[in-house]
Amino acid sequence: MPLDSWSDGETRSAIHDFVDRVTDEGGPDYVEPAARVAVFDNDGTLWCEKPMPIQLDFTIRRLAELAAEDASLRDEQPFKAAYEKDVHWLGAAMVKHYQGDDADLRLLMGAVTRAFDAVTVEDYDAQVVSFFGDASHPTLGLPYRGCAYQPMVELLDHLDDHGFTTYIASGGDRDFMRPVAGDLYGVPPERVIGSALGLTYIDEGTTTSLMYKAAMDFFDDGPEKPVRIWSRIGRRPILAVGNSNGDLPMLAYAGTDTTPSLRLLLLHDDADREFDYVAGAEEALATAKRQNWTVVSMKDDWSSVFAGGDA
Repeated sequence: MPLDSWSDGETRSAIHDFVDRVTDEGGPDYVEPAARVAVFDNDGTLWCEKPMPIQLDFTIRRLAELAAEDASLRDEQPFKAAYEKDVHWLGAAMVKHYQGDDADLRLLMGAVTRAFDAVTVEDYDAQVVSFFGDASHPTLGLPYRGCAYQPMVELLDHLDDHGFTTYIASGGDRDFMRPVAGDLYGVPPERVIGSALGLTYIDEGTTTSLMYKAAMDFFDDGPEKPVRIWSRIGRRPILAVGNSNGDLPMLAYAGTDTTPSLRLLLLHDDADREFDYVAGAEEALATAKRQNWTVVSMKDDWSSVFAGGDA
């Protein structure tokens, strides 16, 4: 039975109904397989993002190392927060971003570019794989590899079984997600869209490489998401799944007035099994209610939460 971790109810029925309509060759809403494109945000949509995004934990470990080596950095944010393990400051930077204040996020992004300057893509990939090999969530008692949402994994599989092509379109770093997206979600690296550091090509005569440089290439969030989706896919999605204000343009971009669409917004309302919060999603929730999009209640619509077992 598909969607086993989804509770019986309107949300599960809405998903089944949409998939049935767009795959019914004799029906008015039939969509050719090539046009069955679905896009998913990652942080807070496919895996847990509290008390801070998983990538941020990975990054601050590197920032803390730099601050340990250079005492002058310990009074400079976000190195100060990383060195002092100030999770609140780091997590709040993302919440402020979704609420329209990017001051702290700019500091964080600047530090990220410094932290991985001159690292090759292969070395970065290996660092990510090593991190996921032993790092665990600070409060849930789960390895980070177990923090993917089981219902979303089932949804990805269900869509794949019905001729959809699924993509990740996240504000997170593209190259942080790529090494693990296949194992966690069944999404190959070429279907991962995300933010990116700048790259430079190095030719040393006998060897060549791509190396990160101390500059952002683009930040894939908000209005940039539809731009990156079109640039990478060349098609408008008919299904979009997100959880925050930063996902609003992507959700709005799914479908047209004359084509079928399904927009799912995940509401984090389960303090017992995960977290209960709306900060950074206020506008998205209001828009979903106004536009009659489907709001997925983690508490009511999911019978289980984590692929690694509920904490």
